[in-house]
Amino acid sequence: MKQILKILGVLLAIFAVWIGLLEASVVSQSYVWLLPVYLVLSLGCYGLLMVGIGLMFFPTCPQEAQLLQKEILEAKEFLSSKGVDMGSD
Repeated sequence: MKQILKILGVLLAIFAVWIGLLEASVVSQSYVWLLPVYLVLSLGCYGLLMVGIGLMFFPTCPQEAQLLQKEILEAKEFLSSKGVDMGSD
């Protein structure tokens, strides 16, 4: 719930700044009307960047990989003991 309130607070602050820019005429009206579009595009680029960084530095867990291979072998043995054909492996 705290996270939602934080996000809503940030969105409210951004909306207030946008309305303030519209009312104050500091920036040209044509640019101010495009600010929400720029914001959405910026957030999309930020999201893609974070996903890319997460994929580049994806952690590898060799112990977990060995445990998974062990569980796969156990499952194959169990299924073959039940008469299930596991193929050429």
